[in-house]
Amino acid sequence: MLALATVEARPTQPHLVLASSSPRRRELLAGLGLAFDIIAPAVDESTPDHLPDSAAIEAWVLDLARAKAADVARRAPAGAWILGADTVVVLETTPLGKPADEADALAMLEQLQGRTHTVLTAVALHRAGAPSTTTAEVAATRVTFFPCTSAELTAYVATGECLDKAGAYAAQGRGALIIERLDGDYFNVVGLPLAVVGRLLAGVGFDLWAAGAGAGQ
Repeated sequence: MLALATVEARPTQPHLVLASSSPRRRELLAGLGLAFDIIAPAVDESTPDHLPDSAAIEAWVLDLARAKAADVARRAPAGAWILGADTVVVLETTPLGKPADEADALAMLEQLQGRTHTVLTAVALHRAGAPSTTTAEVAATRVTFFPCTSAELTAYVATGECLDKAGAYAAQGRGALIIERLDGDYFNVVGLPLAVVGRLLAGVGFDLWAAGAGAGQ
């Protein structure tokens, strides 16, 4: 008589929603092997008039990530985990968001060239139906640019790559040509610090090491 093998059922993953329209964050999160939905948040991302120091900037970017997650949580199925994120480039104590146009992008790059700045990405998890954000964390990476000529920076802006990026550059694109050194998490500069995200997700029940770790939805 043949013995029947017992197959242990693998628990389904919690429902995950990415609160971002960024294709870069979508690609990075997909690389973890998790299935997820996408709902873009409707949150004011304009920089406050006064951010006196690095602590205030960090608090602001954390608040933005929390706000994005909470906004999407109001429209997501109850029980889903919402991942919000926000990235800002900080030069000394000046935050640089996304440029308004090509002239603004060029001005940002001129400030950054030949200098070291910090990229902050805050991530927040919020459970739909819960009263408040469960957890949030910010990652920091130091980035140093080569000294660039005006012609090089103008040519880079002309590619159009930098217009929807914090600090007006994309480390994963041709912006890599102007980066001399990077100290910290590269994925943080692209827009989603995967090690931090992984720890947060594991803390609420996601199994990132499961084979074919798709979400049960």
